Amino acid sequence: MSGALEVAAIGMRAQQLALDTIASNISNVNTAGFKRSEMRFSELVATSAGMGNGGGTALYDTVAGVVPFTAPAFAAGGELYATSSTRDVAINGSGFIELMGPAGQTLVWRGGQLKVLDDGQLATASGYPLRANITLPRDVSDFRIDPDGKVFAQSGDDLVPVQIGSITLVRLGESASIERREGGIYQVSDTAPLTELEPGESGIGTLVQGALERSNVDLNSEMVSLLISQRAYTANAQVLKAADEFFSVANSLRR
Repeated sequence: MSGALEVAAIGMRAQQLALDTIASNISNVNTAGFKRSEMRFSELVATSAGMGNGGGTALYDTVAGVVPFTAPAFAAGGELYATSSTRDVAINGSGFIELMGPAGQTLVWRGGQLKVLDDGQLATASGYPLRANITLPRDVSDFRIDPDGKVFAQSGDDLVPVQIGSITLVRLGESASIERREGGIYQVSDTAPLTELEPGESGIGTLVQGALERSNVDLNSEMVSLLISQRAYTANAQVLKAADEFFSVANSLRR
């Protein structure tokens, strides 16, 4: 019965993580560019020793358990909606805009509100400059981002906009380890494969200025998942309670 206590405790911890994940999704339903997270399970692999065909010792991998973890669901994109600000940018596709991290981290962004730093660099609202290193002239009156990533600026003396740079998009590899940060920004492990592409290439998507992406949270689905996780948590709690009652009965018989 000691195994019942352990299994029930593991199940309760897993469902608590699921409930926390669902609560985060629901609370960010109106956050622009937010990607819902979902709970997954990863196998823990241990190496065991056995006898090989030749009589020697052979090593083989066995599943030693599972561990729950959460991961953002990037496959489902959110709906784009127009805004009245030219400093809003969204990605109509699966790509990401790469940013410059303060300590050299690999950061990616699904778009949102842009701002101009004191040195003229285009950056996110939280102050991370774009990896494309787009710097606006000091006397610029306006800038334009085309769907193919080209950035044009028009200063006071220019009759027509002049191209000042180009924004590329990156695609994350399937094995990339991703950590969510504030402001719709994600930190990617340094060893994760990133593929840099021009907007419009290989289905990576295009840039849309003056638009934002809604979150991909579906309240109906989240509420169904919430009920399922609550029932599962209750079931594990009942197993824990039954095991505790069994041990109480066994202790009383010993006396």
